[in-house]
Amino acid sequence: MNIHPNRHRGEIVAMFDGEARLLCLTLGALAELESAFGVSNLAELAGRFEAGQLSAGDIIRIVGAGLRGAGNRLSDEDVAQMSTEGGAAGFARIATELLWVSFGGAEADGTSKTLADREGRFPLRPENPPGPQVARR
Repeated sequence: MNIHPNRHRGEIVAMFDGEARLLCLTLGALAELESAFGVSNLAELAGRFEAGQLSAGDIIRIVGAGLRGAGNRLSDEDVAQMSTEGGAAGFARIATELLWVSFGGAEADGTSKTLADREGRFPLRPENPPGPQVARR
């Protein structure tokens, strides 16, 4: 089955356990993440992600919310048991791409706009989204 994501809606496709799955951070999925991360609004949520330091648990929550947002009936525990190409780094790339298409993206004039622009920061180009730094103990 071919899955065609609509990046303007914040959709991406990723392979898990050899199966292509659609992910999307819908408003409900974002509300789920606000609750999970203990923030009160989307700006705080985006700010947390912009710090670029995601734990393995953070990545599981983000990927799980994206999968559920696209209609997949999977718990975070299910996501934790899944595999993807590249292992933990592969999951980090998927979470980063999902956040990028959800909070950033190309404008009609070809420039990139993100929530960070309002704070005077320059976003990276969509074809080169920032990579998270996995927290280490």
